Amino acid sequence: MTPIAQARKVFDIELAALKAVRAQLDSSFDAAVGTVVETLKRRGKIVIIGIGKSGNVGAKIAATLTSTGSTAVVLNSVDALHGDLGIINDGDVILALSYSGESEELLNLLPALKRFSIKIISFTGNLKSSLAKHSELALSVRVPKEACPFNLAPTSSTTAMLVLGDALAMSVLATRGFTQKDFAKYHPSGAIGRAMLLKVGDIMRTGERNAVAPENISVKEALLVMTHAKSGSLAVVDARGKLAGVFTDGDFRRRMADDDNLLSQPLKKVMTRHPICVRDDALAVEALKIFNERNIDDLIVVNAKREPVGLVDSQDLPKLKIM
Repeated sequence: MTPIAQARKVFDIELAALKAVRAQLDSSFDAAVGTVVETLKRRGKIVIIGIGKSGNVGAKIAATLTSTGSTAVVLNSVDALHGDLGIINDGDVILALSYSGESEELLNLLPALKRFSIKIISFTGNLKSSLAKHSELALSVRVPKEACPFNLAPTSSTTAMLVLGDALAMSVLATRGFTQKDFAKYHPSGAIGRAMLLKVGDIMRTGERNAVAPENISVKEALLVMTHAKSGSLAVVDARGKLAGVFTDGDFRRRMADDDNLLSQPLKKVMTRHPICVRDDALAVEALKIFNERNIDDLIVVNAKREPVGLVDSQDLPKLKIM
């Protein structure tokens, strides 16, 4: 078997494993989400334990939970019996990961855990295992087989645990009503943080760089306004100063071929009415979404009175490091 054929076989086996675990989801999953949400409401936390590969998966699940506002920590199952049990408080929930459900290190830890007023949720491939029996809730991650040709190395099973952890984290997120603004609080650095913490008003062009003109001026005059602002578009306003339309250099080029008198035409006859715009108090990420969905170069920014107060130029976004 060629390497690429082997790789595809691994994908096929693990995809089949995920479908199998998906089919096993039942009311216990709903109960697990409810337990985690209630724990967090009481200011408790999620403590994740696991040995070997399961422990590695647990670290990633903890990171996903924490980054989405659900406080989670990893407890080393060996160190726990040598002082690290101090991490646990009454009211916490334990997420225990063990495919066999018979990991000696985990089972040795259970009596100590039971001294606390906590609940245990387990991810296991054996719902009749010792771990499952000592858990308030046991979620099955049983897979048909591992991707390992010897059916020994944890592969499909750890993938299943990881995806079930993601499913739990996202379900908890949705149940708690976690929003994009909440997400931004936990990601203040990097492109994600900048895009979600910044407002459109923070990144828009204003003043002389924001081309605005009344609808009754000529196209020739409008082009001078755009040139002065070094802008490829111009916001057109009515007599009350409200946004009435937009005129771009692309509009000019397209119309020149069909209208010899274009330069003398008033803007209101050639502008595009009902242009796409965004509020100045919207998050910058909303502007990014519009650029991605509408395939435009410039985005007019309006205030609460629908007066054009700025312009977001797509060419500025890389410099602002929010793309």
